[in-house]
Amino acid sequence: MRITQGTFSYLPDFTDEEITAQVRYALSNGWPLSVEFTDDPHPRNIYWEMWALPMFDLHDAAGVLMEVNACRTAYPNHYVRINAYDASPGRQTVALSFIVQRPAEEPGFRLDRHEGSNRQIMYRAHSYATERPSGERYRPS
Repeated sequence: MRITQGTFSYLPDFTDEEITAQVRYALSNGWPLSVEFTDDPHPRNIYWEMWALPMFDLHDAAGVLMEVNACRTAYPNHYVRINAYDASPGRQTVALSFIVQRPAEEPGFRLDRHEGSNRQIMYRAHSYATERPSGERYRPS
């Protein structure tokens, strides 16, 4: 199961050249960038771990890709994404967010159905990855 979060998630994984093109686009719009990683991409887990500080004063796509590659090296079995922030609405708004690395195997999610009072049907997403301890969720078996 392929996790589909953020922009471009239904497309094949980007090459470094394609990632650089998107970073250039974000920088040309004046959007600062940040790199984040996680081993739990649950749809409600919007707060991933931040890699270093946001790059507010960086204007070179090569510098962003250097940070992405450093994060990839440190966390080879995690999800890594780039966020671009647009402050023009007067608040921190994510204008662009896309995944730049995925684990080799993505276990996916299961939808659990529960019946409540008055026959009300409720659903909950369960991540198969959370069945393993944090930090070991996407290690090859």
